Amino acid sequence: MRLGIDLDGVVADFTKGWVDFYNRDFGTELTPEQVVTWNGVTEITHFERMSEFWRWSSDLDGRSLFWHLDTFPGAIEALHQLDRDGHEIVILTTKPRFAVDDTHEWIARQGIPYKEVHILEDKWKVDCDAYLDDGPHILADLVTHRADRLICRFVRPWNRPLAGAVDVNGFDEFRDLVRRVEREHAP
Repeated sequence: MRLGIDLDGVVADFTKGWVDFYNRDFGTELTPEQVVTWNGVTEITHFERMSEFWRWSSDLDGRSLFWHLDTFPGAIEALHQLDRDGHEIVILTTKPRFAVDDTHEWIARQGIPYKEVHILEDKWKVDCDAYLDDGPHILADLVTHRADRLICRFVRPWNRPLAGAVDVNGFDEFRDLVRRVEREHAP
């Protein structure tokens, strides 16, 4: 199966990454648990607009925020297992222009197996058999445009259950679901 996998909030711990840098740069004590809405940055920081946040995050120690992110525990191992199982890993991620090169480097440094990398907003335009994402608007678009595919909502505080999407709470659940769907559709 072709598996469309999001990075930030799914493989990469974007929230912890920016919170740690924000605390360092501005002397605060924010925690990732305080981020409960999409683009929740403006709700808990001094940034009034996301454009201010993106400007700040474009140069943190000489690299964009995206170069510095940690992965969620078990994410890389699960992707390798899915790859060993014969699935095609297709990275589908949305990034600001300033983060494109850092994102490619980050993927390589993490050793993520992949067949393709697409950096785009309209992820539904890339044909996959299954999608795993945490973005509320991305999930809604996938359900609208790819209703005949397996759409998986990686459960996070900033997204809600969505008709047409299957909730998964981690990569183990996703891997098991992919295996089950593959068995059900085997000739």
